[in-house]
Amino acid sequence: MELTEEITINAPKAKVYAALNDPEVLRRCIPGCEELIKHSDEDLEARVVLKVGPVKAKFGGTVTLDTSGAPDAFSLTGQGNGGAAGHARGGADVTLTEVDPETTVLRYEAKAEVAGKLAQLGSRLIQGTARKLSTKFFDSFAEVVEERIDS
Repeated sequence: MELTEEITINAPKAKVYAALNDPEVLRRCIPGCEELIKHSDEDLEARVVLKVGPVKAKFGGTVTLDTSGAPDAFSLTGQGNGGAAGHARGGADVTLTEVDPETTVLRYEAKAEVAGKLAQLGSRLIQGTARKLSTKFFDSFAEVVEERIDS
């Protein structure tokens, strides 16, 4: 499954990049996130509860960041296990483009694979849920970043 999206955030690129590296901001924005622990600048651990169709599961997983292109771009890879519901793994490439000093365009291209009960639900349901969750994350993220700018 692949997702590509672009969102305009009314904040300077440096602030957007900093927020993408702030575990508290991410925890607030990730749908269903119960816990997000930053072990290092590259390694995060998360616990998330998600409902996909009739399947509700608690996922525990890890995310590794590659910030070698920062602050213009970075990538992440991760995997999660939802017990009987199955598991997922994937990654994303994120780019930040400054439109003007107070506006940044965030673009991401993500790929994911699911297995177990989740995979049995069908690609259309999985794709729709993934798109809904990513939209919810980035809308929340833009709101939080813009809120921090205003305060």
